[in-house]
Amino acid sequence: MKSTQKVTRVKLNIEQNNDYVLLGLVSAEPDYKLSLSLNKKFNISLKNIPPLKLTGGTRSELAFSRFSNNNDNSDLIFSLISNRTGKNFLLNKLKNIDFLLQIQISENEINLNNITSSLREIDTVTAVFNIDINTIKDKNLHYLTQ
Repeated sequence: MKSTQKVTRVKLNIEQNNDYVLLGLVSAEPDYKLSLSLNKKFNISLKNIPPLKLTGGTRSELAFSRFSNNNDNSDLIFSLISNRTGKNFLLNKLKNIDFLLQIQISENEINLNNITSSLREIDTVTAVFNIDINTIKDKNLHYLTQ
């Protein structure tokens, strides 16, 4: 007689630390010019930091440029991350987005509508999208939280 074992399923609830807002920017400008425009608009000091490095499909290393103001004493920490390098994308699900603007949320609430309207006022920014982190299923999304 064959004995059957009872299968027990365990569901892991993994909570992600979503203490940031992610905006998608469309701009034909290079990353350094866009960072200068953001510096002027928001009175911040985005500086070039080491790029986000990933291994591509052909085992080649992909580098996505990053700019951040995390050394400033401001309430908000901005990080500008390129979504494309050559023909490759950081978030493949968002191929129409050129840059990702990650804004760290402090204890104070931020007015996202004011930030997006200010971004739309920049001449070099063609479009601004609010990206819901919980709905995007992309394998590289976790690199933004590091």
